[in-house]
Amino acid sequence: MKITWMKGQNDNDSFKMFERMGLDVCKLDDLEKTDEKLKELINQNYTTIVMTNEVAGFSESIIKKYNKTDGVNIIITPSKHMQS
Repeated sequence: MKITWMKGQNDNDSFKMFERMGLDVCKLDDLEKTDEKLKELINQNYTTIVMTNEVAGFSESIIKKYNKTDGVNIIITPSKHMQS
C-alpha cells in the first residue's frame, strides 16, 4: 500500500507532521495540474491519496471517477492553509 498527501506549494501548514516524519507529501506548484499529478500517482500504484480541499477543488471530475474505483482511496481533508 502506497500513501501520499497532496497540497499546494504555498500551503506550509497542512500535513506538516507527515513531512517531518519523512513521509511522501506531494506539493503542487500549479493547482491547475492536479488531474495530471493524480493520474501519475495512481499509475505509480499509490492506493491512498489524501489531499486538501484546496487541491481537490481543482480536480472534481477525476476524484469522482477514482472514488468509485476499487483499490484507489481519495480522502479530502480541510486545508490548514489560510489565504490572505
